[in-house]
Amino acid sequence: MSEKQVILVTGGTGLVGSAIKYVVTEGGEQRPGEEWVFASSKDADLSDEASTEKLFQKYKPTQVIHLAAMVGGLFRNLKYNLDFFRINTRINDNVLQMCFKYNVKKVVSCLSTCIFPDKTTYPIDETMIHNGPPHDSNFGYSYAKRMIDVQNKGYNKQHGRQFTAVIPTNVFGPVDNFDLEDGHVLPGLINKAYSAQCDNTPFVIWGTGSPRRQFIYSRDLARLMIWVLREYPEIDPIILSVSEQEEVSIKEAAEAVLKAFDFKGEVKYDTSKSDGQFKKTASNDKLLKYRPDFKFTPFDQAVKETVDWFKQNYDTARK
Repeated sequence: MSEKQVILVTGGTGLVGSAIKYVVTEGGEQRPGEEWVFASSKDADLSDEASTEKLFQKYKPTQVIHLAAMVGGLFRNLKYNLDFFRINTRINDNVLQMCFKYNVKKVVSCLSTCIFPDKTTYPIDETMIHNGPPHDSNFGYSYAKRMIDVQNKGYNKQHGRQFTAVIPTNVFGPVDNFDLEDGHVLPGLINKAYSAQCDNTPFVIWGTGSPRRQFIYSRDLARLMIWVLREYPEIDPIILSVSEQEEVSIKEAAEAVLKAFDFKGEVKYDTSKSDGQFKKTASNDKLLKYRPDFKFTPFDQAVKETVDWFKQNYDTARK
């Protein structure tokens, strides 16, 4: 009889945690003998060592997917860079140390493409994380996330542990943060389109719409993270992303959102607003080496499913 597997997901009620829960419960990813625990900030304060240990004592996980973090948009990062560094460093150190102390077999942490050097060549790949300082706007968050990679190597070299990390590109999907100030570009477009349609006002895209991004649907990311937990053999991180060829412009992303809403109103571009970085192209060559067969959800379909979720859950969605 196989040993019971208890998989603890920190940050389990956020965008990616909710997507993992969906593919486990609705998408047939759960295996016999597995118990999945989706922990939120209500279950433990992971910046506090004693609180983190209580969570591990309670569930005694055999595997951990570590998603919990202090996160925010550009303006919050600019204002609180030190807090982002200190709090995230504490969260990560507490979680990884408890994984070591409680003999967790495998840990998969979630990083971000924003941790890569500000001045770099494209496409970025997994070998380039520590090649130079990150963008100054979010150096606190970026350095704290980079340190997970350092700790993973340390726990492996000193203790032989299977601690690794994934680096997704721009994630979107149901249960996203649709806040116009603090959310990311695609959920922001969805929220703006909803308001424009309801109020019969123009839909305004900030900037020229020309910057390009690789978007990954949260449910695709969830399926890939479960694969990483079960099968990915390396300690070095892996970028989880659609290919460079599937990059879309902000204009194309906005058009997909408008199509999902069947929006018939006026569309304007506010070119007084900054475009930001033109592109942040990431290579998914490493993923393709392991999973050449993986099928991503078509972008338009993923946007439509996200829009439908937002409309159905408008009253309770983060916005």
